[in-house]
Amino acid sequence: MAKEVFMPKLSSTMEEGTLLQWFKEEGDPVETGEPLFEIMTDKINIEVESYEDGVLLKRYYDVDAEIPVNAVIGYVGEENEEVPEEPPAAGDDGGEGAQAEAKETSKGPAAAESGADADQDVADGGKVRATPAARRVARENNIELASVKGSGPKGRIHEQDVKDALDSTKSTPLAGKIADDQGVDLSAVEGSGPHGKVRKDDVLQHTAASTAGQGAPDEDAERIKLKGLRKAVADKMVQSTSTIPHVTLTSEVDMTHVIDVRKSLLPIIEKQTGFRLSYTEILMKATSQALEAHPRVNASLVDNEIVLNKHVNIGLAVAIEDGLIVPSVKEANHKGLADLTKVSKTLGQKARDNKLTPDEMTGSTFSISNLGMYAIDGFTPIINPPETAILGVGRIVEKPVVVDGEVEVRPMMVLSLSFDHRAIDGAPAAAFLTDLKERLENPYGLLI
Repeated sequence: MAKEVFMPKLSSTMEEGTLLQWFKEEGDPVETGEPLFEIMTDKINIEVESYEDGVLLKRYYDVDAEIPVNAVIGYVGEENEEVPEEPPAAGDDGGEGAQAEAKETSKGPAAAESGADADQDVADGGKVRATPAARRVARENNIELASVKGSGPKGRIHEQDVKDALDSTKSTPLAGKIADDQGVDLSAVEGSGPHGKVRKDDVLQHTAASTAGQGAPDEDAERIKLKGLRKAVADKMVQSTSTIPHVTLTSEVDMTHVIDVRKSLLPIIEKQTGFRLSYTEILMKATSQALEAHPRVNASLVDNEIVLNKHVNIGLAVAIEDGLIVPSVKEANHKGLADLTKVSKTLGQKARDNKLTPDEMTGSTFSISNLGMYAIDGFTPIINPPETAILGVGRIVEKPVVVDGEVEVRPMMVLSLSFDHRAIDGAPAAAFLTDLKERLENPYGLLI
């Protein structure tokens, strides 16, 4: 019997994956463990292997398609075995059930909705009762039948029930409210959410484009489709800024002694590891120690629960072509400066080469975004959920400051702490940032 090939769910937050390439054509032989296709999810490329031996009978999606998790994207089975022409909707029967469903819908809508096909209902026992026509509409629109309320006998779902559910899920409640307030026809708005669902930003962008007038882009302007890594980053940023109440605190740090420590340790660590110690590793060491002392900042917010993480895993934002990814330095508080230098430099290079593993991309409890190499003093970093805080680092610049009643020129650096005000109050966040400032201004304690 033909076996379904699913879009895998590779993390708790994953809702869909982007198909990057197929390694097999329809009709090609497939062996268990052989790479079948490649997807992008959570800002990383993953090769998905086959769990079956046989022939690739069907491919339902082309490259660059954005596919919901657990959706059937193809079939593997014996040569010439029949499979559905269209992908089954999530929740529908697979294998032979999917073939039977394809045959049933060939009767036409009238026959499907008639009482004559009552025997085609799915039996009770945890499965959904629905007419073939209802299944067809659900499959075509990627609607889960389990989420649809049926109006027929014993809750049986009819075609109109699915259409009504489709109409009610075309937009988020906030997008619908904004559309009503601004007189926008939602049917004219292209949705960027799963299954084309219209989000708040879609309505706002549609409104802006409609009123842009002379400010609209030139016809010959270069247009770059928001897809792949760029879209993954964009979606996560929209989620973070629209759902998390960001508050940002800033503090200036005198980096005089950090500069001295780095100069002293630079040749030692480079000889030991082959990598040059940077200010980032010193920041990671000081931050990890401060997080140990302030566990409320080393927290995650998951399903309305504040999780006080026992491990201190620092996410290190790395800029790559057309995007930003955040590999995780595990147990940063237990690593010395030499180990942090080796690990962070290795992860950074793997990020730029697109060779990070899923484990190296997950599990961070707090992130650092360092823009010190640019002419940036301070900024508001965006939180990387489910984390509840992120540290932004600016450049080191010499400034006149008052030291013991005298004006001196000192190398100063701005730290910007953004935190989720649902999980962290202002006082604990301020205490953490103050502690971090003190550790950096007296960095010899980091070596103990």
